[in-house]
Amino acid sequence: MKHRIKDFYSKHSKIYVATDCAVFGFDSGELKLLIFKRRVEPEKDKWSLIGSFVEIDEDVDIAAKRVLKEITGLDHVFFEQSKTYGKSNRDHGGRCISIAQYALIRIDDSDKKLVQKHGAYWSSFKDLPKLVLDHDIMVKDALRKIRSKARYQPIGFELLPEKFTIPQLQSLYEAIYQRKLDSRNFRKKALSFKVLKKLNEKDKRTSKRGAFLYTFDRDNYQKLIMSGFNFEI
Repeated sequence: MKHRIKDFYSKHSKIYVATDCAVFGFDSGELKLLIFKRRVEPEKDKWSLIGSFVEIDEDVDIAAKRVLKEITGLDHVFFEQSKTYGKSNRDHGGRCISIAQYALIRIDDSDKKLVQKHGAYWSSFKDLPKLVLDHDIMVKDALRKIRSKARYQPIGFELLPEKFTIPQLQSLYEAIYQRKLDSRNFRKKALSFKVLKKLNEKDKRTSKRGAFLYTFDRDNYQKLIMSGFNFEI
């Protein structure tokens, strides 16, 4: 049975609370954003981040999980709160505060038919259309937070397949930072963190010689985090 909170504040003005999710994926060396056609007025059918109003008896994080599950079909998605947007005129549909999230998923893991069913689309940033309300600002703020966090925490591994090469890892970081990185220095730095486990397997799709595959050592990573290690690349 759902718990109902007694409304001691009924004499005050009502404000809607929403959660909007900037969902980032990595595909073919390119960072992409999951967007969809807004289903409600105002600005119905215009491009938007995925989101929803938070129900009266629902935690904000639970609402975000619900939205991500509905659109991608995934239960365990890495996401964090990005920022709260509360300008009085941000949503001309009503007085609404949005608690924005950013999420990182492997595009191969998303149920592409389910994404399509909801009218969602993986857009590259070079072709990204204008988004409704203040969603463009949400995306910029989320990207800024990801770039900042990637300097001390390898969150980008959430975007890679379970097995990956060093060039794939470098390509991801170049996509996040939007700049080229020196290959020799990147390899040396990435391996120095001791959070990559080298496998006795190679990816030979791009050359006969192939490149060794690696996996992310989460146990070692947690130990380094506890010791205050700096992961800046």
